[in-house]
Amino acid sequence: MSRRQLLVVVVLLTGACTGGPPESAPSTRMPVKQPSLINEDTRPENVLHFVRDVLDARTVELADGTAVRVAQLAAPPDCWSAGALAFARSTLLASAVRINRFLSGEVNLTLEDGTDYALLAVQRGVLRAEGADGGPLISAETEAAAANRGLWGPPCNGLDAAPPLAAPPIPNAPGTPGTPGTTTRAALPPQSPTTTEPRPTTTQPRPTTTTPRPPARVCAVAYRVTNQWPGGFQASVTVRNTGTSTINGWTLRWSFADGQTVDGMWNATSRQSGATVNAVNANYNPQIAPGASVQIGFNGSVRGRNSVPGVFALNGEACTVE
Repeated sequence: MSRRQLLVVVVLLTGACTGGPPESAPSTRMPVKQPSLINEDTRPENVLHFVRDVLDARTVELADGTAVRVAQLAAPPDCWSAGALAFARSTLLASAVRINRFLSGEVNLTLEDGTDYALLAVQRGVLRAEGADGGPLISAETEAAAANRGLWGPPCNGLDAAPPLAAPPIPNAPGTPGTPGTTTRAALPPQSPTTTEPRPTTTQPRPTTTTPRPPARVCAVAYRVTNQWPGGFQASVTVRNTGTSTINGWTLRWSFADGQTVDGMWNATSRQSGATVNAVNANYNPQIAPGASVQIGFNGSVRGRNSVPGVFALNGEACTVE
């Protein structure tokens, strides 16, 4: 190798050793923005609330004690108030729901599966629509009325009360002035002049009103976590009949708050939909006599917290939690 060729090799090796790494292409990813606690948009429709009590067919009490009224529903007539309350309790009590605030301060309420409660109640003929000029509620009310569902059938027949009876017109008697073929109202007898006498001023005692007490609960429930391990737990539920009549066939309902699921249940059959659990009596324990109780148990799965349910309903009636 000549001296000139050796010099070229040395120059090439020196350039290779001192050269930097190739520049990388600029990143096209957008920088991640840290969430801010200020002006953060919280969507109430993504929050589950649990119905602790049903006050009437369109008003519920949530687990935190807040009472909310469902918008665009009219109060049921007296002839259908009991049926409307029974429907609301069987549909909402001890269930998980989502709420959205409405313009009037009332709420839109949807069940956990996305069913709109107001639309469902109107479709079944349980309640009437109110404040809706058109749309699905009016269509549902028209359909229910045409099918005579709920309050549109007997005994209500769609009416709150019978229409007032108008006084019939009295025909003109022969020989009295008036246009032939016309009718006039009967004239009132002349009134004798009356003298106004001063009324004695007496102080009337104010009537004392007492707020009626809510009806006594017909059941009491004790829920206990008896064992717990990573990812699972075991619980027992005791149901006591606090009423005066025997319960013949029962379904106990509650809702979990932390995503728990029932894996296996004994002394009852479990049916779970989302957070809501229905425990149906076994074929050997359908009756609970007054003062008696029945105990069920189950194994469950859980991730993280395992809070105890605070609302229970037996056959649609709210129970006392012990």
